[in-house]
Order: sequence, then structure tokens, then C-alpha cells
Amino acid sequence: MQRRRFLAQAAGAAGAGLASASLPALAQSSPAVRWRMSTSWPRSLDTIYGSADELCQRVSQLTDGKFEIRAFPGGELVPSPQNMDAVSNGTVECNHVLSTMFVGKNTALTFDTGLSFGLNARQHNAWIHYGGGLQQLRKLYKKYNIVNHVCGNVGVQMGGWYRKEINSVADLQGLSMRIGGIGGMVLSKLGAVPQQIPPGDIYPALEKGTIDAAEWIGPYDDEKLGFNKVAPFYYSPGWFEGSASITTMVNDKAWDALPPAYQAAFECACGEQTMKMLANYDARNPLALRKLIAGGAKLRFFPKEVMDAVYKASQELWVELSEKNPDFKAIYPDWKKFQADEASWFRVAENALDNYTFAAVTRSHSK
Repeated sequence: MQRRRFLAQAAGAAGAGLASASLPALAQSSPAVRWRMSTSWPRSLDTIYGSADELCQRVSQLTDGKFEIRAFPGGELVPSPQNMDAVSNGTVECNHVLSTMFVGKNTALTFDTGLSFGLNARQHNAWIHYGGGLQQLRKLYKKYNIVNHVCGNVGVQMGGWYRKEINSVADLQGLSMRIGGIGGMVLSKLGAVPQQIPPGDIYPALEKGTIDAAEWIGPYDDEKLGFNKVAPFYYSPGWFEGSASITTMVNDKAWDALPPAYQAAFECACGEQTMKMLANYDARNPLALRKLIAGGAKLRFFPKEVMDAVYKASQELWVELSEKNPDFKAIYPDWKKFQADEASWFRVAENALDNYTFAAVTRSHSK
């Protein structure tokens, strides 16, 4: 009897040992890591802040809960304008931002988000991963103790909300507009007055008339912030960014200290969110736009005169920035050539099919 009990206990111990040996090495030996992620977004924006939160959850899933990151809404951990500095000096391990918000630090950062009349979302990702973009940006960010990762894209944006109609270039003179990054620099060349205002302050600024116009993202997010109630004219297209790519900046020391498996999990989660965020916006924006128009928003398209003027001002600005900033000059020629190659291909295939299909679908749907 005792012999049988001993053998049973021994077999159980051996089985437990084998089970332990079969567990993934990650679960047995990897350290617990806790990071904080500062963001630029209010919690109410389930698309863009929600994507940051999903990224953190996915990293935890991929590492069996060993690597945990907590996302914080804009301003809760550090003021939004300090998000880049906070990562650079190691106050926080990572953030979730539009890099173009920090062009005051270095205008070349706009290549990470997108330029006026620049690459669309697919083209931008092609440039990042297969056109040398990531290598060029990593070299730039190294100056700030940062390792950058693409982690989302909102796609082409709308052109913003205006208290009055824009019928000519003259209407831009003296226009006070909340617009971030490089687009504001373009508008200033045409007499407008760009303002950098955090998301939570845009609505009251429009309501009080402190500003005349504001751009944010697109219909789904704009509806949540209620801009249509205080600035009825909703313009398209968002020429100031061919798409808006989202970045998570990671402190280089924190990144280098991660086990390779954790780095891989982080990169995987970023790649997933790059795809999912864009899909989320593409799915939600059509209905949101219809709701805004039904609620009184007046959809408008910028006149060709205005589009021609801001395009010309954009091209002039790239030359000026190249002359002033060696970092901008180092990236711009290769980026410009890549854009020209992409434009020639998309005109042949994508544009030709899309233009026909969109028109055909609209005709058949209206019958």
C-alpha cells in the first residue's frame, strides 16, 4: 500500500516537473516590466486613445502579463506639449502622439506624421518599412534618446471647422485657426494665424470666437467633440496631411533594457494597431459624416484657388526648411522621389479604378 502511494506521488511529481519544463521560457524566466505611456488624447476618443489602450493590452497578452504598459489620457501624466521631452529624459518610458506636434523642436519630425499634400496612409507605411523611412527617422530620433515606432494612422483628415465660409485665398488673411504642426506653417505664409491648442480647449475657443476655425481629425472624432455646434462650415479635404501617422516614442534606455521577446511583442502590437486604427476610422467616418450633415453641418470643399495656393506655399516651405534645417534636408530628397514614384503608380491603378467605382456606386445608390 505504501509502495503504491510512493509511486503515485513520484509520478505526480515527475508530471508536475514535465509540465513546468514544457511552459514557455517567457513565463518561467522573463522579468516583470512596468511602463507608463503618456498620450495626447482625451479618454473619450475611443478610436485614437482606445488604440493606445489596446496596444498596451496586446503587449500584456503577448508576454503572459509579464510586460505591462499603462496608458494615460492627455495631460494626466504630463502636459501634452511635454510628451516628447518626457520620453527623451526618461520621465516616462513611452508615449502615443502625432510627431508633427513637436515640429517646434525639429521641423524634420513632420516626416514621421505626414506632410501637406504628402503620402497617403498606405504610401506612408510603404515608405517607412520599404522605402528607407524608418532608418532615416531612427537616425533623427537618436538625437533625442528615442526609438520611434509607427503605431497607427487616422487616414486623410477633413479640412476643419470654420465659423465663416472660405471662398478665396483672401479669406485666409488674418484667419485664426487651431492647426497643429506643419499645416500651420503653410497657412501662415498666406496670412493666417495658426494656434496650438490642446484638444480639450478647442471647443470653448471656437465658441467664444477666440479662434475662427479648427482642424482636428475627421467626422467620428469631430462629432464627439461637438465642433459643428459652434462652427458650422465643414471643409474637405485635409490637405495639410496626406495621412496622419501615429507614433509611439520609446526612451532608448528603456527599449534597450527590454528582453528581445518583449521588444518583438511591442513591435507586433504596434503593427496591429497601425492596421486596426485606420480600419476603425474607415468604418466609422461615413455614418458620422451623415449624422453631422443631418445635424446641420454645412459640407464644403475648398475652392481650387485655395488648394492651388496652399500647394504652392507647401512646396516653397519644403525648400525653405531644407535650407534652414540639415535634418530636413537629409530626408526630403529621398522622400520626394518616393512620393513621385508612388503617385505615378497610384494614378495608373488605384486612382483610375477608385474614381470610376466611387462614381458608379454613388449613381447606383442614389437610384
